[in-house]
Amino acid sequence: MLNRVILIGRLTRDPELRYTPAGVAVTQFTLAVDRPFTNQQKEREADFIPVVTWRQLAETCANYLRKGRLCAVEGRIQVRNYDNNEGRKVYVTEVVADNVRFLESANREGGGRSEGNGGYREEPAGNRYGGGGREHQDPFADDGKPIDISDDDLPF
Repeated sequence: MLNRVILIGRLTRDPELRYTPAGVAVTQFTLAVDRPFTNQQKEREADFIPVVTWRQLAETCANYLRKGRLCAVEGRIQVRNYDNNEGRKVYVTEVVADNVRFLESANREGGGRSEGNGGYREEPAGNRYGGGGREHQDPFADDGKPIDISDDDLPF
């Protein structure tokens, strides 16, 4: 059996960081993921998917992600339930992320940052792979500027 999901989208609001009574960090945010087709009015629609992260990843997401930022989330779908104040059972479907990749730089003007296992680390500007030849340069080193790609060019 397999329960694995990968999403790429933008945050609809800043992540919400909380701590359990045992002191474990948990962050919740919602990811807006565009659908690969248009509706009858030729407009794009999106799905709004709740995401939960735990422990160090939760603190990293709370520190670096902000509303509107593009990120990739990898994890599993979880369905949980609870009884609300009126005694009705409420079901919640969410993605429990074990990896979050930040796809845009936190500082869009200055660049020099890259992601790694859900977090940021400082990188010197330019060629991070060493060597001076063009073939060894980082193809994604563009100072965090968005890449202009049409949805028609994406394979998914």
